[in-house]
Amino acid sequence: MKIPVHIELVTPKQNDPEFETALQTFAEKYDKVIAHGGVVSVTDNPMGNLHFQFTEMAGELGLKIVPAQALLHLNTFHTRAHLDEILNTAAALGIRNLLAVSGDGSERLPRLTPESIGATGNAVTSVELLRYVGREYPGRFNCGVAFNQYEPREHELEKMRRKLDAGATFIITQPALAPAGDLAALPPFPAPLIVGAWMSKKMHLLSECVGYPIPEGTPYDPIQNLRDLIALYPEAGVYLALLGFKTQLPVLKELIG
Repeated sequence: MKIPVHIELVTPKQNDPEFETALQTFAEKYDKVIAHGGVVSVTDNPMGNLHFQFTEMAGELGLKIVPAQALLHLNTFHTRAHLDEILNTAAALGIRNLLAVSGDGSERLPRLTPESIGATGNAVTSVELLRYVGREYPGRFNCGVAFNQYEPREHELEKMRRKLDAGATFIITQPALAPAGDLAALPPFPAPLIVGAWMSKKMHLLSECVGYPIPEGTPYDPIQNLRDLIALYPEAGVYLALLGFKTQLPVLKELIG
């Protein structure tokens, strides 16, 4: 039985010296994911580096947006005006699925302030972002959120309850390493679960992603890990980070369907 497959794509950096090549590579990967039947999941300034937005790439490249196959990441490192520009363009393009995250930031990036989006408190998190999107763009977006199974369990579960109360309709975990018993022990959230899978052998990058040390020499087979996760969580979708398009994408049809 085919399961939902989200494939992460990163847009070109705004200062990429090989921008035209990066632009073409992004377009080619996008088309391959669509042809495969997967969901293109496009990040928002990952690791605090300034990248072009998915909405900008769609317009520049004339990408075919299939609503069920597009997921726009949206973090809190924007001005209110830029946030609205992204959301309005996304809606006009037919993008309906968002992943609301607190996000990676840097001193070079502006950050939403609570007062700018009608929220209270000291900072804007994914909860406030969800509430803003639901209030200002009712019925226009289907919003998901992230779950970090590497954080203290009760703290992360409480954050998830607040995210669900704020309108989240699906959950994507951080990349999981089988057997990933921490996911199996999750309560039955009233939202579909999508399990993250790390598809690179570069474990130092995974360490940076999840926020805890993983020795660089740790033995790891991404395809076997994906097989194990599918077997462990047959009802969940999968989210593939750093997928190898030349060697790994052809295997997915056999592995997932």
